[in-house]
Amino acid sequence: MEGMRVLLVDDHSLVRAGIRALLGSIAGVAGIEEASSGRQAVALAATMQPDLVLMDIAMDDMDGLAATRAISAAHPHIKVVILSMHDTGDFFEQALRCGARGYLLKDAAVAELEMAIAAVMRGDVYLSPAVSRHLVGNMLARAPEEERAASVLTPRQTEILELIGSGLGTKEIARRLDLSVKTVEAHRAQIMERLGVRDIANLLLEAARRGLITLGKRSTPLDAPR
Repeated sequence: MEGMRVLLVDDHSLVRAGIRALLGSIAGVAGIEEASSGRQAVALAATMQPDLVLMDIAMDDMDGLAATRAISAAHPHIKVVILSMHDTGDFFEQALRCGARGYLLKDAAVAELEMAIAAVMRGDVYLSPAVSRHLVGNMLARAPEEERAASVLTPRQTEILELIGSGLGTKEIARRLDLSVKTVEAHRAQIMERLGVRDIANLLLEAARRGLITLGKRSTPLDAPR
């Protein structure tokens, strides 16, 4: 963290002043610049090239999530940590999808701020404990839905789906299961209908999303000549 340059983004000057004072007590912080909007943050990130951006979410002009997405896409080496009052909803999930490497609540202690910065700068992801609890709760809440998704397929369809996911073509699946090619094609059509997809690529993605298969390295394309 030695010589670390920080860009502090918040539309409230008093909040920036308070966080700036906290950053001044953290070893290794060499320079601090401020931005009052997401759009200004994107511009400053391009010219300043900070090591770390501390980003608020709720701002006029361009919100923190959009600014995080823009900075992460243009400058992947810049680490972005969201500083927010929001500890509910899907804000933290959106933040991670936008490229943030950390999500810290604004009421965190100085020690936690320092811990979060250190974790992100060494390449880890940091989430406030309250945020982590919500993520776990969301995962547990989604588990019954995923179990119901798996139950829409018959055992035979599940078997065929797993073979499709492993990279086998229709003819090879038919030989392996001692079925006709038309039977395998009929099962595949039913699987796609039940999962609400129209092609094999989206079938594999949807099946993986629901936890029905695990996508790995495919040995050969589907139905490719062997």
